[in-house]
Amino acid sequence: MNEDTLNMEVRKFLKQVGVTSQREIEHAILKAVEEGRLQGSEKLDIKMTLELSHLI
Repeated sequence: MNEDTLNMEVRKFLKQVGVTSQREIEHAILKAVEEGRLQGSEKLDIKMTLELSHLI
């Protein structure tokens, strides 16, 4: 496999993961604020697990 192609494909994947993750996090936080479960000023700890199933 071409190293440059691999690099670009991994970058595209991680960009999509980042955009999707941000959208989901924002949605969850805004919903929790609307429902009164958060005030909106809390510090939240966020954890993400990313797995490469066939190699790990």
